[in-house]
Amino acid sequence: AIWLILAGVVGWFAAFELTLERFHQLASPGSSASCDFNIVVQCGKNLESWQGALFGFPNPILGLTGWVAPIVVGAALLAGARFARWFWMLFWLGVAGAFALVVWLIVQSVFVIGTLCPWCMVTWAVTIPTFYAVTLHLVRAGLVPASARARKGAATLMGWTPVLTVVSYAIVALIAQLRLDWIGTL
Repeated sequence: AIWLILAGVVGWFAAFELTLERFHQLASPGSSASCDFNIVVQCGKNLESWQGALFGFPNPILGLTGWVAPIVVGAALLAGARFARWFWMLFWLGVAGAFALVVWLIVQSVFVIGTLCPWCMVTWAVTIPTFYAVTLHLVRAGLVPASARARKGAATLMGWTPVLTVVSYAIVALIAQLRLDWIGTL
């Protein structure tokens, strides 16, 4: 519950900052974003790309709306709420959709656009462990049809969520380094 609230607040703040940057770009075409540090680490190019408005509007709007769900679910859990299986499945569908979008955006950012957006990376940083934690919780709690062995494995892996997360970050960082040499641009 606490992680959902924390991740939601951090993700929402990153989406808010990206939304402000997009407003700034629209109000002052050709200006640099405050998160444009160099040719590789910048927000501007990502926000202006077609990938930055995948559904016809700026992607940060997805974050402004979507990150409210983990905050509300986390707060409700802290208050003692219990949710029906269908609710958890819908919540997981949203988290899994966010994870899939983040993976796609990582690939687009590194291999197509050729930049690393700082606020986007903050979103990636909270989406990845949120996906792991929610998925493992649902399997562990038996909310997803799974064998007793799978539930036990999920319970064990739940304690390894920080390690899974760090390994995921390391993989993304390594791929970005090999492709973009982002360390050399700092």
